[in-house]
Amino acid sequence: MGEDRSSVVRERSETSTLDALHYDDEELPARDLRGPIGRGVAVVAFAVAVLVLWQVFRPLSRGSQYYLIIFLAGTLPLVFLAYRSRLSRKKSDTPTIADWVLAAGALVVCLYPISPFGGGYDGFLNRQGLLEPVDVAFGAVLLILVVEACRRTTGWALPVVCLAFLAYGYYGGLFPQNWSIAHAGLDFSQIVDALYNSGSGFYGTPLDVAATYIVLFTIYGAVLDLSGASRFFVDLSVAAFRKSRSAAGRTAVAAGFLLGTVSGSGTATAVSVGAVTWPMLRRAGYPAEQAGGMLAAAGVGAILSPPTLGAAAFIVAEYLDVSYLTVLGWAMIPTVLYYLGILLAVEIDVRRFRVRSLETPQVSTLRLLGRFGYHFSSLVLIVVLLALGQNATRAVVYATLAAFVLSFLDRRSWLTPQRLFIALSAGVRGVLPVVAVCAAAGIITAVTTKTGLGAQLASLLVRGAQAVTDNPTVVLGLTVVLAAIALSVLGLAVPVTASFIIGWVIIGPALLALGVPAPAAAMFVFYYSVLSEVTPPTALAAVGASAITGGRAIPTMWQALKYALPAFLAPIAFVLTPAGSYLLARGPFLDILWASAAAMLGVAGLAVATGGWVLGVGRAGAGSRVLAALAGLLLLYLEPLTIALGILLLAASATWAAVDRRHAVKSVDDDSAMDGRTGGSGADESRAQQVTHIDERG
Repeated sequence: MGEDRSSVVRERSETSTLDALHYDDEELPARDLRGPIGRGVAVVAFAVAVLVLWQVFRPLSRGSQYYLIIFLAGTLPLVFLAYRSRLSRKKSDTPTIADWVLAAGALVVCLYPISPFGGGYDGFLNRQGLLEPVDVAFGAVLLILVVEACRRTTGWALPVVCLAFLAYGYYGGLFPQNWSIAHAGLDFSQIVDALYNSGSGFYGTPLDVAATYIVLFTIYGAVLDLSGASRFFVDLSVAAFRKSRSAAGRTAVAAGFLLGTVSGSGTATAVSVGAVTWPMLRRAGYPAEQAGGMLAAAGVGAILSPPTLGAAAFIVAEYLDVSYLTVLGWAMIPTVLYYLGILLAVEIDVRRFRVRSLETPQVSTLRLLGRFGYHFSSLVLIVVLLALGQNATRAVVYATLAAFVLSFLDRRSWLTPQRLFIALSAGVRGVLPVVAVCAAAGIITAVTTKTGLGAQLASLLVRGAQAVTDNPTVVLGLTVVLAAIALSVLGLAVPVTASFIIGWVIIGPALLALGVPAPAAAMFVFYYSVLSEVTPPTALAAVGASAITGGRAIPTMWQALKYALPAFLAPIAFVLTPAGSYLLARGPFLDILWASAAAMLGVAGLAVATGGWVLGVGRAGAGSRVLAALAGLLLLYLEPLTIALGILLLAASATWAAVDRRHAVKSVDDDSAMDGRTGGSGADESRAQQVTHIDERG
């Protein structure tokens, strides 16, 4: 068994970057802190982790906002030490004097509301709406620091959006009052009050979710990773497909799914899987851009895959006031559709690129499962505990404890006190960019709440669709298309979590006003926020994958978009018809079954259209691809008539491809017969080569 394991590990020997690279969907690269500073940051992060775990079982008596104040005071200063300002070209892993000043300032202004100098926490709350000048000054400094922390971790886009919302809140009163987006106007102290001393600003739902759910799942992921689970998931994927011609591609997709259940981060999963599987993909014959696109699409599936969806999924649960298990249930069928589309594309690419089978390590899948299958236990435990009524925070803590105990079944992965300290610290450090994003998102939600901007923009969106037609179905369709475009563009600029929050407060009300159920509207916004990870020209997952494969970034993005295309259309199916809710597992079982089957056929049609191949038949020409694309769109509309038409068009597409292939083979036969009559040598061999070319060309 040891030899089997070591042979799998040797499969990774061509790249040693797996442990050195760390990416997250919400962040830019962090400093590699070492020495006393690194140890100091690790100690503070560990202390925050202990506070988070304590809060689960012994909540602070002063309430949730009191806890959030302390949590932000423990994490925001770390952002300035762990992330560079990037205002100069110098890349130092040592914090500058300015970084230390900003960190100290962040600590002071975060703790001010609970300090005795401001009259204590009760005194601060009693001044809500009537802040004193010193309160406004501290709040203004915190505003600047939050925006700067967001810039350091995510770039300029989200801070610019936040500043635009602040400008709207301050200057909106100058708009002509007959404009629908005009409001009475807010002075600076009102804005600071809404941000600093209310439940809708810095300490609103986004930060609450980051401090209670997301940080616990990042700690769980770090513990599970150090317990050897990531290594096992990749080894299992290699072993499962070693005899298949599609082994390399299937391994990359399966590993992306399994690692995604741990990380919940698209870019991190794409990079991690790529570092391990790119050597296999290269030897199998995949072009660098094609392989990078596959890795990016498989990695982004991590944000869509239960039981650890992306950070925005926890916000969905909070906004809709449902359990996290409910959100997991909504995500099950869309996840199957997403990975079905990727696997179909993989099978098509095997034929298009003449991918070769590989000699892979002879590792028994059953032996791997028997020896290391316990790594699945903590994942299953989360779902079981949620089903038994435990809240998500306790469920993930118990799962973390289980992963810790199970680590002692493998001598190489024992979570000794030192390694446990590393895991808890890494978990908190991993959530720092999410904290910055969620605190900054509080600016957007507070301004939107105070001014009513969300309802006004939603009304404009609906009225724009109604200006084209009065037909309710067409109005809904146009609104959905406009919303999808808006969310895709928004996702190009801001991280997934912020994209969802902005999209929900602006586009969510528009969909709800047109009668779309809240779960369908929320999941529509969630999926389009996530898909920005594979949307050119800022597809972070594709950029990370291209760095591993050495391919060009932009072509890699387009390939990732091709693999993920079904995911762009399935969310539209959620909201266009009442039957769309069946894809969220909401409704009678038989209805869920037929809707899922129709959607799967729709995904197959889209795979034919984008890949140019009908599995079991052969190459699809332009006409066949057009029919397949129309079939996919009709099947995803989920109405009886459109489903029937879609099935007919899909059959017609396959028939057209079969006829084209027969004509091509017949042409080869005629040429071979002519060679035979003219005494041409090697006619049979020539025919075999030409038929093979027909079967494999793309």
